Amino acid sequence: MPPVFRFAPSPNGLLHLGHAYSALLNFDRARETGGRLLLRIEDIDATRCRPEYEAAIYEDLAWLGIAWETPVRRQSEHLSDYRAALERLSELGLVYPAFESRAEIARLVTAREADGPWPRDPDGAPLYPGDAKSVSSGERARLIASGAPYALRLDMAAACRRVDGLSWNELGEGPDGERDTVPARPEAWGDVILARKETPTSYHLSVVVDDALQGVSEIVRGQDLFHATSVHRLLQVLLGLPEPAYRHHALIRDEEGRKLSKSSRSTGLRELRSAGITPAGVRQLVGLG
Repeated sequence: MPPVFRFAPSPNGLLHLGHAYSALLNFDRARETGGRLLLRIEDIDATRCRPEYEAAIYEDLAWLGIAWETPVRRQSEHLSDYRAALERLSELGLVYPAFESRAEIARLVTAREADGPWPRDPDGAPLYPGDAKSVSSGERARLIASGAPYALRLDMAAACRRVDGLSWNELGEGPDGERDTVPARPEAWGDVILARKETPTSYHLSVVVDDALQGVSEIVRGQDLFHATSVHRLLQVLLGLPEPAYRHHALIRDEEGRKLSKSSRSTGLRELRSAGITPAGVRQLVGLG
């Protein structure tokens, strides 16, 4: 079977050099290995994703000379797949609703830090500090029936007890030079959110479901997602999904060393094209010339 690669942008802004680098790496790897390249539109966030940005993604990638298979998978058209995965995890007793708002969580973290630093995940966000796991089933049912907003969280401790020797195959190089077999440490993320009342999935859940359903065998993405792979490997094992190989690439940064964002107009593909930069010039700018 030929290897399968994917590029999976969110249509919540215009593509920049960082996106171009990742897309070109996937495209080049597919050509080098005789593999397939898929395009996935991660449009779960209905408040930020827009049709005009999705159209711009197709236009920018085509301008770069990137070809992909059709039809394109759009996450918003496959919500039932994520619900099914969430139900499977719930059947295993690994999901619980937490009703604190973001402001309440911030206050809880502040209170916890009165006794010392509160632990944070690899991205720097504080771990969930609440005690929603101790709420009775009756109270949970009452709160849900009342229409209260909630997040569905993974019981990380219980989930980790179900796996042993978790790791992944790293073909690239992690931010600290990690290669080959990398031990996964999902517990560093605490009780991550898998879905919300108004959103049937999170990035962590949808990405593993999509990759499995699309048969993605090698995931080429930025080092900013290196540590999140621990959560993804845990979910893959819990859900009985196949294990892909991973290749995490260095990030394209601005002149001050910061990761590019979709507001980085100086590195936006639209702006570069308007300035006369060619697709070959983009390759040179990202070190693929």
